[in-house]
Amino acid sequence: MIPQEYFMVVAAILFAIGAFGVLTRRNAIVVLMCIELMLNAANINFVTFAVYNHDVSGQVFALFSIAIAAAEVAIGLAILLNLQKTHDTIDLTEINTLRW
Repeated sequence: MIPQEYFMVVAAILFAIGAFGVLTRRNAIVVLMCIELMLNAANINFVTFAVYNHDVSGQVFALFSIAIAAAEVAIGLAILLNLQKTHDTIDLTEINTLRW
């Protein structure tokens, strides 16, 4: 069996890459992808602790988190498409208001 620490290291690396991307990127689509990386890192931790503690609740919570992430992506992409249509850009530094 693979040690628990390996999964935690992978999740920490994924979370760090996602946090770095959120803080440094200006493209809104890349920022959304980095947020997804951070959510997946949290899901890896949930499933890891659920397996090693012989409890199903972490896996159920990860499943709900994946469903919420899918809804977040759909809403986020709809907002970005609307911003592209109204402002002709999705660069986050150029968009400072969501008013029409």
